Amino acid sequence: METNFVDYVRICCRSGKGGAGSVHFHRDKLTAFGGPDGGNGGRGGHVILRGNKQFWTLIHLKYRKHIIADPGMGGTSSNSSGKQGGDEYLDVPLGTVARDVETDEIQFEITEEGQEVILVPGGRGGLGNANFKNSTLQSPQFAQPGEDGKTEWKVLELKVLADVGLVGFPNAGKSTLLSVLSAAKPEIANYPFTTLTPNLGIVNYRDYKSFVMADIPGIIEGAHEGKGLGLRFLRHIERNSSLLFLVSCDSKDIVDEYKILLNELKKYSPELLDKKRILAISKSDMMDEELEAEMKKDLDKKLKGKNKVPYIFFSSASQKNLTELKDMLWRQLNEYDFG
Repeated sequence: METNFVDYVRICCRSGKGGAGSVHFHRDKLTAFGGPDGGNGGRGGHVILRGNKQFWTLIHLKYRKHIIADPGMGGTSSNSSGKQGGDEYLDVPLGTVARDVETDEIQFEITEEGQEVILVPGGRGGLGNANFKNSTLQSPQFAQPGEDGKTEWKVLELKVLADVGLVGFPNAGKSTLLSVLSAAKPEIANYPFTTLTPNLGIVNYRDYKSFVMADIPGIIEGAHEGKGLGLRFLRHIERNSSLLFLVSCDSKDIVDEYKILLNELKKYSPELLDKKRILAISKSDMMDEELEAEMKKDLDKKLKGKNKVPYIFFSSASQKNLTELKDMLWRQLNEYDFG
């Protein structure tokens, strides 16, 4: 199925060649043999990434494989420098990472509106012959050529910027929760991997406050090795301020499932465990009060010490504890200590 969400593109960028310096000598009605006045060449155009919060995907670059900036113009007489080549601007969503194809190294990240970073610099303009005049060389007959532009392959990856990332196995109820808490309309069905791309939703809170929640494709064991949807979605979790772990109440072992999810994140990037997190047990409308009380006792025993995490039972279908869940998330995003 074709999707409008594109979070990975590979592009060839070619910056502009610098303009050549000029070899010229001053001439006018009164001067037959004047000194050198050749101007400098203009800089070649850069290829520049620019943060634009109006973009949520890299789809506009999916079929634009070659990005070419303009060359600089040559210098002219009267010490006039050539016009610099036009820069080529690529507007990208906030959270875009630029990576070099050959070295696989991350060069930089775009995280702010209007942030501009040169992806591939243009060639420098050559110096005109006026720059080479000295006491022993009064009439230099040469100038510098312009520096060649660079041709480099780059990878642009989008890491979704959201306040809260939903983490869970397929069918945990992440898409349903997002659709209930926000105006987002993710595809929802009762089979694994309904969500193939991250969905973002704005969750309205009290007093006109709000925060952004991302429904991220479900994790399976071995995801850090690329199984399932693997590394495609794990990188999106890196950009979330807080993580909401969803485990269904009909799971064989809620704590064990939560630990499996944690382990996949740890194997992908240990730093992910430093993020604040909440454990939410979904579909709890299927339980009566007595069963829920028993499960709480079991969770209190198992979620101690290093395994301690705030948890809540909720139901998207019956709206049970949704307001309380939003309260917990808001307090956590604002660095409230649950104790």
